[in-house]
Amino acid sequence: MARAPRSLPGRGVTARTAAVVASLALLLAAGCTGPSGAASAGSAAAGSGSERGSASTAPTTAPTPTPSPVDPAVAAADAALARLDARQRAEQLLVVGVPATDPAGGDALLASAPYGGVFLRGRSKAAATDVGAVTTAWAQAARDAGRPLPWVSADQEGGAVQTFSGDGFVDLPTARTQGRGTPEEVRGTARGTGESLRTAGVNLDLSPVADVVPEGTARGNAPVGRYGREYGTTADAVTEDAGAVVAGLGEAGVTATVKHFPGLGRVTRNTDTSADVRDTATTADDPDVALFGQLAALPERPFVMVSSATYEQIDPGSIAAFSPVVVQQLLRGRLGFDGVVISDDVGEATAVADVPVGERATRFVAAGGTLVLTIDPDLAPAMVDALLERAAADPAFAAQLDAAVRTALLAKARAGLLP
Repeated sequence: MARAPRSLPGRGVTARTAAVVASLALLLAAGCTGPSGAASAGSAAAGSGSERGSASTAPTTAPTPTPSPVDPAVAAADAALARLDARQRAEQLLVVGVPATDPAGGDALLASAPYGGVFLRGRSKAAATDVGAVTTAWAQAARDAGRPLPWVSADQEGGAVQTFSGDGFVDLPTARTQGRGTPEEVRGTARGTGESLRTAGVNLDLSPVADVVPEGTARGNAPVGRYGREYGTTADAVTEDAGAVVAGLGEAGVTATVKHFPGLGRVTRNTDTSADVRDTATTADDPDVALFGQLAALPERPFVMVSSATYEQIDPGSIAAFSPVVVQQLLRGRLGFDGVVISDDVGEATAVADVPVGERATRFVAAGGTLVLTIDPDLAPAMVDALLERAAADPAFAAQLDAAVRTALLAKARAGLLP
């Protein structure tokens, strides 16, 4: 910006000013003017047309850009990703079943492959400290090997869906019963649940159920309403209580999982035991769908589990877990979720029984998913092989796989699971 001209003294021209004026007159007489006809002593001296020393063109210094701060979790995830070979990356995308009644069976499983996590399936009356002794050994073995620590997950919802009921675990009523209390009470119950899970070394709870079961339809809703797994009959009620569960678990250091996107509250059959389960009513604009985006945006960064039902008003040609329309376009695109998307079980569920084992993993990752859940450990090696084979043949899929692994590792970094 040009400077404003300085005013002359009010008492006439000083001797110094007169000398400057005389010098300028000589320069003008010699024809040494700038492009605009103004005198340019700097141009004559430099012989380059520059205007060094001109009062109206003072030199400026470009500001030094301030480097953006690096998120330590991002740096840790990138470093961990760089240390993994192709097979280890694929293995990080699997969460594999281990009997809750015999968690020590996970020792050999994790020794055979550094899977991303284990799922303690079934029901157990073991004490929290006894379970914790086993899971602590898994974590230590991973640290000793310089590998990412595994997710240790369970279904600790309440009522009939409660993996652990032994000494040291909170005895949980159904979600429906919990939902009759205040959000503060729901949060407190979830905090206590999380504390008992942490004692057992469980860092990922596949809870809360965020499905909305409409008033008067619970008995006919096989996967959720029949067991009282819903927190309410409206999107607002479910959002409030499920959000309280996410917060309470987070306060105890346990990552929550909201499920089953885009909702199982309107189906009549259970994907675990039935094929071709369909929702004919839910749309992409439905408040029951939008609530998943609200919950996923909570600061505790919960995971989102995708169901294995088909949604005729969203993508009638594919089950949700294998649908780019459901996962990539709706959940990640429209609802803006960039965190971990985990499948419902694709190991033993009847809903996926007619899909080749390897394709269950590749189609889920291709749709935008992150972690593949199989409660049948015998299927895990075939799923890893399929992921590697498709990545080797398809550069676009290879990029998706690496992006999924990075998302998974970033979640581990934030949960303190990277050595």
